[in-house]
Amino acid sequence: MGQIEWAMWANEQALASGLILVAGGIVATVGRFAQWYFGAYSIAAGALVCLLEYPRGRRRKGSTMERCGQKYVAAAVKLFGPLTRNYYVRAVLHLLLSVPAGFLLATILGTVCLAIASVIYLLAAIRGEQWLPIESKPKERPQAEDIKPPPSNPPPRPPAEARKKPNEDEVAAGGNPQVNPIPVTDEVV
Repeated sequence: MGQIEWAMWANEQALASGLILVAGGIVATVGRFAQWYFGAYSIAAGALVCLLEYPRGRRRKGSTMERCGQKYVAAAVKLFGPLTRNYYVRAVLHLLLSVPAGFLLATILGTVCLAIASVIYLLAAIRGEQWLPIESKPKERPQAEDIKPPPSNPPPRPPAEARKKPNEDEVAAGGNPQVNPIPVTDEVV
């Protein structure tokens, strides 16, 4: 049985918590809570977390399904180099981003979820994982030799070894190499 790649779990948890932070921040800001500015902060922090976590990292073994439009956001994440690739940095960043949002009831769920994602990222960092972008493989085009022509005779087809091969005399005469053993007459009643 293979090892668990904790970064994949942390990525999904952090992306969901970023969306929850944005939703809670909108509720707090639009609802004009007493400390609405924490709601505005949660919207900004949640958007930052979502941008950072949207691109999935490549798995060590196997294939990784890329999210829609991930390559554009992954280019921005890759641009920051070790700040975004290192999971120790992500764990600390998520923990620091979650603290101010914890002072408001509407954003407390996003805070707890982001703190859990931070712990999972810390576990992934301890296990030696790091974020690597998914490189798309160029699609191999079929070679001309690999493409077979369509069959010439209609189905049902006998196996290749059972098919009657025309001899050279019949081909030279231009006649039909296959002869129907039963005579066919056209009688209309």
